[in-house]
This record gives sequence, C-alpha cells and structure tokens, in this order.
Amino acid sequence: MARPRLLHLHSTFNLGGKEARCVQLINAFGDAYEHEIVSGIPEQTGAMALIDPAVPVRLREDFPLLTGPLGLARLRDIGRAIAAGGYDLVLTYNFGSLDGALANRLHAGVPHVHHEDGFNEDEAVRQKPLRVMYRRLAIAKADRVVVPSRNLAQIARDVWKQPAGKVACVPNGVDMALYETSPAADAIPGFERQPGEVVIGTLAGLRAVKNLPRLVRAFAAAARVNPDVPSRLVIVGRGPDEVAIRAAGAAEGLGDRLVMPGFLAHPHRYVGLFDIFALSSDSEQFPISLVEAMAAGLPAASTDVGDVREILSEPNRALIGGEAELTAALTRLIADPALRAELGACNRARVASEYSAARMIETYRAIYDGAMR
Repeated sequence: MARPRLLHLHSTFNLGGKEARCVQLINAFGDAYEHEIVSGIPEQTGAMALIDPAVPVRLREDFPLLTGPLGLARLRDIGRAIAAGGYDLVLTYNFGSLDGALANRLHAGVPHVHHEDGFNEDEAVRQKPLRVMYRRLAIAKADRVVVPSRNLAQIARDVWKQPAGKVACVPNGVDMALYETSPAADAIPGFERQPGEVVIGTLAGLRAVKNLPRLVRAFAAAARVNPDVPSRLVIVGRGPDEVAIRAAGAAEGLGDRLVMPGFLAHPHRYVGLFDIFALSSDSEQFPISLVEAMAAGLPAASTDVGDVREILSEPNRALIGGEAELTAALTRLIADPALRAELGACNRARVASEYSAARMIETYRAIYDGAMR
C-alpha cells in the first residue's frame, strides 16, 4: 500500500520554532508518510539538515513561489502544482504560507491542515485587519486549524471566525528522555562555567518581538543587587537584533558577562548548563524553549505573555510579569539556590505530566490521518 504523500508549505524553512516542530514530527513519523517541503524563500532551508536521512523527504525546489505580489496567475500556478503532485494532504504554516492555502482551495481541493504559531512584532499588540480577512478567506475550507496555545485557539475562533470543532489546540511537547543526561561542559562554544557562578540563559531568534535588550537590562540590574554572586547571561540564537543586544550589554557594562554564541541546534545538549531560564518577549503563544528549559529542571523568570502562565508549574507563576517583575525574579533566583532547585523540580514534573512529545506526536498523527480520511 502506497504511503500517504504530505506537502509542507512554509514561508521559510529555517531553524525557528515552527520548523523545529515540523522536523520533530517528520522524524517521529518515520516512513509512515512521504514528505515534500517547499520554502517560500528557496535559499532559507537550514532545517532540512535536522531531518533524519532515513525518512522519505524531498525538498521541492521547482515549486512556484509562495511569496510575492498576490495575483490570479500565481495562485493558479501554485494550485496546479499542488493538483499535479498527487498529494494526500497539504500542510501550511503561518501567514506566509496562506497563498498556498488559498491556491489549494481554489484550484486543487486537496485535504488541508493549517498551522499557526503566533505573530511577529508588527502584530504583537494588534492584528492587521487585512491579514485577518485574508486568513479567513484562505483557511475557510481547511479541514483543521492547529495552534499550540489556548490564547491562539481563542483568536482562531473569535477573530478568524473558525468553527470551534475545526480548531485543534495541541501544546508543543518535548522528549523527556533527552534531558536525563547532563550536558557536556563545552556544549556552548566559547563558554565554560566557572565555579560558583549562576548562569542565566535563553534561546530565541534575535528579533525585536523577543525584546532581548529588556533581558540584558534586567540581568544587569539583578547582578548589581547580588555583587557577591558571579553571574553571566547567555543568549543563544541569531537574527537582526544582535547589534542592538550587544549595544545594550555594552551600555550596562557587561563585557564578557554577556555570551552570545549564535544559533545552536538540539537544546537538550546545552540547556542544562543554565541555572535559570529567562524569557523577555513582548509577544509569545507557546514558547517551546520554555518547555525545553523546564524539562531540564530549570526555574524560569518571564514576561507574562501567551500561555506562559499556563505552562509553568504553579509555584513558578509568581515570577512572571513586566520588566520590573523580570528584574525582581532574576534578583531573587540568583540569590537563592534552594528556590532554584525547588522550582526547577516542579517545572520538570509539569512537563512530564502535560507536555510529552509522545502525546503531541500521536495527536498530530490523528489530526493528519483524520483530514485525509
């Protein structure tokens, strides 16, 4: 019996959160499906390197462009490419793939599941009305709309006008077994823990919506309150805000206490080198980096965005809020190793009970198979 063929339409296939989850699912599904992947920006396909070579996956480099001025001819070309591909299911991801969703609706009619993970800084406070209307149009005939957070599920129902039964909220999950082993001391290039120091770490794309200069300021203020405790801030990721983040570090006089090693794959290999996880975003939905840190047994200091309050263990929820609360949380956690250990244990237990990778993978499998049926 032929394997179902899945077409993945991405605006880019880089190394962000939605791509990481897509790769996680593809690898977990093994040879149950065949996959073809399209990146709207053809040269941005770094996530391909993370896919298991044994899985039947092909990068479609001959596919019509997914991005650009909207026109009937381009929609027709995309629709024809979908119809000619013999696909059993079309999977689209975030706003940048919606031309593919609409083309499928108008010209192909292949079963379709759309995924939404959140917004960039231009919609962190309020969604753009034209984008809202386009989403409604493009996903009107999708079989399912999948989101990772309760907040986004409510938006899908109330703002994008999707029927409640069509919206599936599937929290991101992690493989707890990966976090059983302590990371190698040299897992972060250019960084080596020093005796007695407290390491605050984060994983993020270096974009304005992540507001990492806020984290730099909060860390610097917390470190000044704890002058007898050596501490450093490690920001793992890359993106256009690197210069602004380094400038904020210089303004606070951090020097080599700010460590920025760039993007690092496989967080389970290094997150355990942190003592505290910090998140400073202006907007999130379901930050998988937070769940990964919790799986490693870390306490968290965070802004109160998206589903963060729901994700964290109950005792850790007191340490979230705005910039002042972020500073206060870091100040307290740096000074109190017992509190760090207590909250870290609670967070790890929370992940084990609520955010396992196995549960997430089987839920997605049921959604995809259901749409194809």
